[in-house]
Formats: sequence, structure tokens, C-alpha cells
Amino acid sequence: MGKWRGASIAATTAVLLATAACAGAEDGGKDDKGKAPATAAAPAGAQPAVAGQARAAGQLTVWNSKDLGPVLTDSAGFTLYRFDKDTAEPPKSNCDGDCAKAWPIVPADGAGAATGIDAGLLGSVNRSDGSQQLTVAGWPMYRFAKDTAPRQAKGQGVGGVWFAAAPDGKKAARGDAASKPSGTGTGADAGAGAADLPGLSTRKDPKLGEIVVDQNGMTVYRFVKDSAWPMKTACTGDCLKKWPVVAPVDKNDTQGILKKGFVTFSRPDGIKQQTIDCWPLYTFYGDTQPGDTKGQGVGGTWYAVSPEGKLVK
Repeated sequence: MGKWRGASIAATTAVLLATAACAGAEDGGKDDKGKAPATAAAPAGAQPAVAGQARAAGQLTVWNSKDLGPVLTDSAGFTLYRFDKDTAEPPKSNCDGDCAKAWPIVPADGAGAATGIDAGLLGSVNRSDGSQQLTVAGWPMYRFAKDTAPRQAKGQGVGGVWFAAAPDGKKAARGDAASKPSGTGTGADAGAGAADLPGLSTRKDPKLGEIVVDQNGMTVYRFVKDSAWPMKTACTGDCLKKWPVVAPVDKNDTQGILKKGFVTFSRPDGIKQQTIDCWPLYTFYGDTQPGDTKGQGVGGTWYAVSPEGKLVK
């Protein structure tokens, strides 16, 4: 009886210690007041877009739109757009005159890369009036005059040629079904039904088995140099340009994954990151479409994640 009680106490203590290790994390993708965190809160006094007004973008941010997926925004949270009639190679804007009144250009001056986004994607193009316009992966960036508040995307799909920009300069993944690959990637279901995926779910990869994917169907990874108990990250600074964090996800917006230790990690750099079993989660910039697993085994330290949060080797 004494031995059983001692073992029981030891087991209980271990559970308490594991729970304490996650202390300070925010449960279920919510903040300390129980509300879902805003991805890119607009600064106080932020002004809506005005027709023909070219406002500095400042530090770019990423808005994780439920409908569009990751969307690039300016520092005030206003959606940035790209125009199909422009070109990226070489960069050239074909929106002038009345077009530029409805779609104000984003000046290149003063624009900074969003956290976790490759600054090398940012550039500029000289316009016909001599001004310089911000480009992302070669594509000129615009706002839409009818977006009157942060996190609006009223310009999405206008005329079949205007689309919200993703952080890599491509079209936002969830608003442009026509531009999505169909049946591509390594998984049988890759590229299909991505718009219907929850915040985190799983898919069966032919080589790796059951792995976790994000809301865009992109493979989720773990870094072996991180730790869960205590929760720490070894991926900071330039590392985040290649391995962007998985933003907080509500527990109810998941399917097929372990809910234990499903907490938001408040990183030392101020970024909030989703975890499974207290392990920080990332995606890989080298994965360009759903089904890609190009980050698997990189450096012997990065691996896809199982539904239980374990490394898939």
C-alpha cells in the first residue's frame, strides 16, 4: 500500500511539473482575457485608405484571414493587393490615372518586412510619374480605396484581376480558387479543398504518414533545438525568415490533432506561436504549395509533426 501511494504521488507530481512547464502559455489560442488574439492590431488613429492617396506602409504585417489565409497588410492593418495586368519580371505597374485613384499605390520608402517574412522579397519599381512603388517578389503593391478599416478585403477578386497579396507576393491562397493548383503536391489530397481546412488538421503523406498541416494545407514542422518543458524556442531572428511560426489557432478550429498542451506560446520576441503538446510549431518558406515537405530533415533538425506533436522521421 505504501509503495502504491508513493508511486501515485510521484506520478501526480510529474503531471503537475509538466503542467507548470506550460504556465504562462495561453490556452487554446486565446489571450489572457479569453479572447482570440488579433493578428495585427491597427495603431490608434489609423486612417482608412483615401482615393489616390499614397500612404507609407511602415512595418508590414500579416493578417491570418479566415477566408483568404495569410494576407499581407501595412502597419495599420490595411490589405495590400496585386494586379494581374502588372508584371513581376521585370517589375512594372500598369495602373495609372483613375486606376491609381481607386487603387492607391504603396510607396516603397519606409516599408519594412513583416516578422518571419524574407526581407529580400521587398523591392521597388519606378512609376511613370517618377515615384517609387513597393514590390513584393517583383509584384507592385496597392491598397483599395473602398477598404475603410483594417482587415477588410473588399478588393479581392475585383474585375477578376485584383487579389489580396500573400506574404510571398503570390495571390492570397483562399480567395483565388482559379489560381490554386489542383491535385498537385506529394499528397493525394494536396491542393484539393484547401479552402475548407480548419486552422490545424492532418493529411496522409505517402512517405511520412499522418502529418499536421495548417489552414492552407501547408506542412507543419518542429525544431529539435526547441524544448517543451520548459517551453523555449531556438529559432529567432533570421531563422524565422525561413521558418515562420504557426499563428495561434482556436482549439475548436482543429481536427484530428492532440489537444493536450495545445497552448499559445508567448515568445521572448513578442510573437505568439501555436504549440502541440507544448512544442512550438512552424512552416517552411521553401514549401510553395500544399503537399510540399521540402523542410523535412533540413539540417537534421527540422521535421514534420505527427498528430500527437511528435517528430516524424
